[in-house]
Amino acid sequence: MSLLLLTGAPAMAETFTERMAPCLACHGEKGQSETPEVPSLGGQPAPYVLIQLYLFRGKQRVVEIMNDATADFTDDDLRTFSDYIAALPPPQPPADGAGDARLQRGGALITQHRCNSCHGLDLAGRDSIPRIAAQREDYLVKSLREYKSNARPGYDPAMASVMAPVDDAQILDLAFAIARFR
Repeated sequence: MSLLLLTGAPAMAETFTERMAPCLACHGEKGQSETPEVPSLGGQPAPYVLIQLYLFRGKQRVVEIMNDATADFTDDDLRTFSDYIAALPPPQPPADGAGDARLQRGGALITQHRCNSCHGLDLAGRDSIPRIAAQREDYLVKSLREYKSNARPGYDPAMASVMAPVDDAQILDLAFAIARFR
């Protein structure tokens, strides 16, 4: 029942703050999600967020709660929300003790599969390419598996080709290292 209320809230809310509240409830008020498999949005480039919201609104990217939340968004809403999200602080890596061997394997995979070419040396993204540094590890695993299986086709086919040779153990090491990238 509460999920239904959250998805209906943006259309019924009057202020931007009220409309943004359901977004922040899942994705984190300070840019860092605490919800399993839900991405942190802080520090994402505004053009990337704008494209994602547009894809959700048009159901070209299917995530039901996001499709419902953006259904009534105008083009101005898309820009306003993307600019606000881009201004949130970037997420911080987990404070847990990171395993040196996994970080080394993941770091080597970041270079080998050219993650740092598109996403930047700092993995902060740019333009229409997302920030992946310090993203939730579980979300990274989910996304990388979806790109590999083509369950999540991107608007750019690059991710499917990059992920094709990557096995599941490597996906886990990549996600581990990217989530802890500073």
